[in-house]
Amino acid sequence: MATVEIEYCVPCGFLERAEAIQHALLAGLGEELDRVALVTGDHGVLTVTVDDETVFDKANDEYDVDGIVREVRSQL
Repeated sequence: MATVEIEYCVPCGFLERAEAIQHALLAGLGEELDRVALVTGDHGVLTVTVDDETVFDKANDEYDVDGIVREVRSQL
């Protein structure tokens, strides 16, 4: 079982994106995850980590919910 954290920029309005990622992860991988947590941040952050390993960073990767789910699945 793994822990996923989605850190998102509050001032940027990334909550909806973070929730979309969270929903997709729980719908597709919920039985394999201990927790999918939303973590507030700032300065344009939108990252997804699995057990403290970054699998998505908006600064480096294209936003694609299905792609993020695939990356998380590959870490399980």
